[in-house]
Amino acid sequence: MTAVTADLIDSTYNPIDLMEEIVQANEWPHDRAGDEELLAEISGKWCNYRMFFIWREDLNALYFTCSLDMKAPKEKRRAMNDLLSLLNERMWFGHFEICSETGTPMFRHTLLTRGAVPVEQLEDLVDIAVNECERFYPSFQYVLWAGYDAQRATEAAMLDTVGEA
Repeated sequence: MTAVTADLIDSTYNPIDLMEEIVQANEWPHDRAGDEELLAEISGKWCNYRMFFIWREDLNALYFTCSLDMKAPKEKRRAMNDLLSLLNERMWFGHFEICSETGTPMFRHTLLTRGAVPVEQLEDLVDIAVNECERFYPSFQYVLWAGYDAQRATEAAMLDTVGEA
């Protein structure tokens, strides 16, 4: 693989700046905690999603999470982890996990970068995360509120409606 000399890459580039422009253009509530962090909220069909971006310049990596507005109590964590395992098998991009401290399910992905990240790639990152959260939100609810096991919750949420009523 050919290496590019470091002096050709702009050392002042920060994808959080570009992400903040996207967030502002969409008029999403947000908070810029520092040069390397951005928190934003987006309304979805099922709930509001909290998006958290962290830029690690030393790794050339953008860490991203999109949290669902729900919490899994400790007694439901095993069932939720079983569900996460089944859901993650169906994903091409990113994965779901449960925050060990709060019990909040979240979509997570780290984007490795070299140089500037195109705006379309950041928009795709958000679109994919929200779409996956929307797609699997019912599965989480089935486990948390209806007491379904992971397999039944996944099957119920993955039902595709055919035709029109």
